[in-house]
This record gives sequence, C-alpha cells and structure tokens, in this order.
Amino acid sequence: MSHFLKYTLATILGLFITGILTILLFIVMMGAIISSSEDKEVIAQDHSILHLNLDYEITDRSNNAPFSPLNFSEFSMKENPGLDEIVRAIEKAKDDPKIEGIYLSAPTVLTGMSSTQEIRKALKAFKESGKFIIAYATVFDQKGYYLASVADKLFLHPEGFILFTGLNGKITFYKGALEKLGVDMQIIRHGQFKSAVEPFMLDKMSDANKKQTSALIHSVWDEILAPISESRGLTIEQLNQNADNLSLNDADDALNLGYVDGLKYPDEIEDQLLTYSGGEDKEDLNLISVSKYINTSFYKEGSKSRDKIAVIYATGEIMAGKGDDTYIGEKNIVNALRDARENSRVKAVVLRINSPGGSALVSDLIWREVELTRLEKPVIASMSDVAASGGYYIACNASSIFAEPTTITGSIGVFGMVPNLEGLLTDKLGITFDAVSTNANADFMDITKPLAPFQESIILRSIENTYSSFVGKVATGRGMTFEAVDAIGQGRVWTGVQALELGLVDKLGGLDDAIAAAAEAAEITDYRILSLPVQKDPIMQLLEDLSGESQILLDKQFGEFAKQARYLKNIEKQDFIQARMPYDLQIQ
Repeated sequence: MSHFLKYTLATILGLFITGILTILLFIVMMGAIISSSEDKEVIAQDHSILHLNLDYEITDRSNNAPFSPLNFSEFSMKENPGLDEIVRAIEKAKDDPKIEGIYLSAPTVLTGMSSTQEIRKALKAFKESGKFIIAYATVFDQKGYYLASVADKLFLHPEGFILFTGLNGKITFYKGALEKLGVDMQIIRHGQFKSAVEPFMLDKMSDANKKQTSALIHSVWDEILAPISESRGLTIEQLNQNADNLSLNDADDALNLGYVDGLKYPDEIEDQLLTYSGGEDKEDLNLISVSKYINTSFYKEGSKSRDKIAVIYATGEIMAGKGDDTYIGEKNIVNALRDARENSRVKAVVLRINSPGGSALVSDLIWREVELTRLEKPVIASMSDVAASGGYYIACNASSIFAEPTTITGSIGVFGMVPNLEGLLTDKLGITFDAVSTNANADFMDITKPLAPFQESIILRSIENTYSSFVGKVATGRGMTFEAVDAIGQGRVWTGVQALELGLVDKLGGLDDAIAAAAEAAEITDYRILSLPVQKDPIMQLLEDLSGESQILLDKQFGEFAKQARYLKNIEKQDFIQARMPYDLQIQ
C-alpha cells in the first residue's frame, strides 16, 4: 500500500511539474512571437499594392491580446488589424508614393454595416486620388459586394456567384424552450417597443417590434443600394428586381447584368494587378498586407504636436466589472474619461461607441463622467455599428453626436427580467424549498419562487424612475422636451439616418469626421491621437487570457457561436434593470 501511495503521489507531482513547465514554455514561446512581431519596421517596395484581405472579425480598435491573431484550428498567426488601422492604412496609402493601388479581397466582411461604410468611404477617397482599386472574389455576399462595388475593376471567379437577395431580419425566441424547462421569465418593462425581452415572453415578434424591425432593415437596405447604384450605373429598380429574382446566382448573368467587369481565375487577377502596377512578370508583384503596412515609416509619420485628441473606445455590453476590449465596465471607460479630462495636453475627447447597452446603473456612471468632461473640454460622440439604449445613454450629453447612416441607435427604454425557476426545480426535478424570514420581503427576487405583487410593483417603480431619468437626460442633452423624447423613445430603435431626422444625432459621419469636429471645437489644427483605455502590455494580456479573465479564448473556442456563449457567460454580471436593445437581431 505504501508503494502504491508513493508511486501515485510521484505521478501526480510529475504531472503537476510537467503542466507548470508546459505553461511556462508556452508563455515564453508566445512572448517570443510577440516580441519578434512588435514594431519591426517594414520597407515597402516601389510599385507596391496594399492588399486588403478582410477575412476575420473586424473590431473598432486593434486588439493587442496575444491570442487574438491565433488560429487555433491551424495553430497559425494571421493578421487582424482593427477598423482604426484599416482606415488609416487606406488614408496613408493614398499619399504614399510607393503604393500604386489597392487589391481588395473581401468576399464577405465580418463586421457591422456601419464599419463597412467607413471602410468604403476611405476606399472611395483613395480612388479619387487617381490610384486604382481592384476587387476580386470567388463568391461575394451582399456586404462584400457592397464594399467591392467601389472598385475601378470588379472581378468574379468564372464559376462563382453573388449572393444578392435583400435583407432579412431574424430574431430567435426562447419562450417555448423555457416553458418546457419550467422556467418563467418575469418581465417588467417600460416602452411599447422595448423588444429585448420579447424572446423570453413571446414566440414571434410583436406588431410593434415587427414595425420597427421592418423600418430598420429597409433603411439599411436603402443605404446599401444607393452606393452600388452610383458605382455600377444600375438603377435602384434594377437592383431590387435582380435581388427578387436571385439573378446573380450565375457568374455569366452577373457579368451580363453589369455587376462585375470580368470573370477571371486567381492567376489572371495577378496578371491584371501586374498590368495596373507597371510590372512585367510575377516577381514584380509586390503585395503588402495591412498588418505589414502599419509598420512602415510612411504609415507611422504623424504630428509631433503636444496637443492631443483622446479617442476613447467603448465597445461591448455595458455591465458590472472593470471592463476590457470586449465589454464596457464601470472602471475602464470612467477612468479613461477622467484621464482625458485631467490631462492638460488633451484638448478634446471623442467617445467611440459600439454597444447595444446593458446595465442602466453603469450607463449612468459613464454619463456622469461625460458630463463632467464636457464642462471642461469638447466631447464628441462617434457611433459605430450600434449605440443603442445604454449605448445611447452614454452619448446623449456629448457636445455633438456623429453616426453612420446604418448605425443602430435609440432604443430609449428600460426593462427588468427576473427568472422564476420554481417550475424547473420543483415540478421537473422534485426539489423543494422552505424558509423562515425576519421581514415580509426578505425573499425579494428569490429565483426559486414567483415575485409577489408588491415586489413586482417595487421593481416597476424603479424601472419607471430609471426610464424618466433616461428620457430627462436625453431631453437636456439634445435640447428637446421630455414629451418629444418620450414620443420617439419607448424602446424603439432607429438607424443613423432616422436618428438625424429625429434630432437624436447631429451629423452623419465616421470616426474621422468626429475627430475633425473635435479638433475644430478645440480650435486646434495640429494634434496627435491618444487612444484610451490604455491597452495592457501583451505579456500581461497573455497572463489574463490564461487566467480566464479575457473573453478571447471563449470566442476562439465557440467560433461562430461565440456571441451566444459570451451572452450566457455574462448573465451573472447583468443588473436586473437593463437599458439594452434586442440582442439576437440578425440582419442577413
């Protein structure tokens, strides 16, 4: 027996030491990869072509997390510059004498429609400089084709097709599954259009939600069609007719209808690029990726001014916690606003928002910091793909608000959701509970039993108070009456175009437009950009990833279902009073 215990303990100790050594070796290897790829200057060759290969999920800000560029299935590194670096690379390449043109390889674009609009706008400005853009794909989806349509020449594989069908807005409903499990989601809300809770209480869209969703996707579709019509010389009527008839499912039809300029194989595209760049053979073809181009000296050239404009990236759901690049917490954005406010070299602030909302309490904490900062220096809000509900809450008192035409915003409304698991635990599993209490409502929000009417009335009063506060702050920030905001509130979502007409935003434009407005408001012409919150050192970020604090590994593990997994993981951090838009609306 003693020998058995000795060998067992020795085996356990050996496995433990091996595990520790493996982790340390992995950290050293990742550190070596990080250090070898960091800040190494790249020399762009003459007659180079900037290659935009957008086959990864694009975020507003480049992620410095070590696991972010790692492809776990192939254990390889791939580029993943953020929207900020992509747009800046296009802008710099426009004036770079070594860059002849752009090769756009984007059959699909893994980001929101507003971010795609910003990239297209930058490409259009690049094209107007006289340099060429060639786009190619074996298959285009709608967003990929929308982006590619800006190109001088657009090519498709001879056996490819364009998935051009119109938009479809789909919502997943959980009511039936919850009923089978015996779970009752107790919903308390304010707002006729506050549809974030509908998936838990209905099995289809309410009339109000269907109305707002239909208006939303039609507005987005109009924004997709207009630029394609202008670039390709096709009428809106033709575009809609071709979408209705699925006319582009054949490459020859796509060519004959004028959607592409030619059908080519990849090697023929190389010949086309050589012709445009002035090369003679394929050895002269110099393609440079965005991830390499951002390490060239021309890209890095910038102002030496002491004046700065702080760009604060507020990305993800708003909820309790310190926050990181994937969610907005009560510390990261609050501290970033304070840092910008107290930094005498920061002359203006741009709050870049890409959030569906979340905790009403955390939203209010950030609203307060925006208010304090605005009293000392200009604060411009720049809305990305979505800045709705809590996302709009933190923007409403900015000095000025910019949104893209397809930005999803508004959703001024509040709701509460408390699960009742009595049916699951007692009826399904046979688990019962008994308790004694010192006071009448000591069991307030006990998830093993339904809310008492008095308890529900208390939650409703809190929601009504929060909604009134939300509407009042929007009214003050936007110079509107309470009644006017309430009339367009009620939880209804709007596109940027609609929000401009309603007075919820001031101008249509992207991040660059917001930065220019901030500089004008601060009366400065020469400045540098200070990106906040300050991102962690990659090694520290690696340790955080390994500890499970980061969501990067979760995203890598669940792939296309990462958003749902992230939502389920974050439920424990959610306040019961939420200012949030519908979570699972998928526009395809």
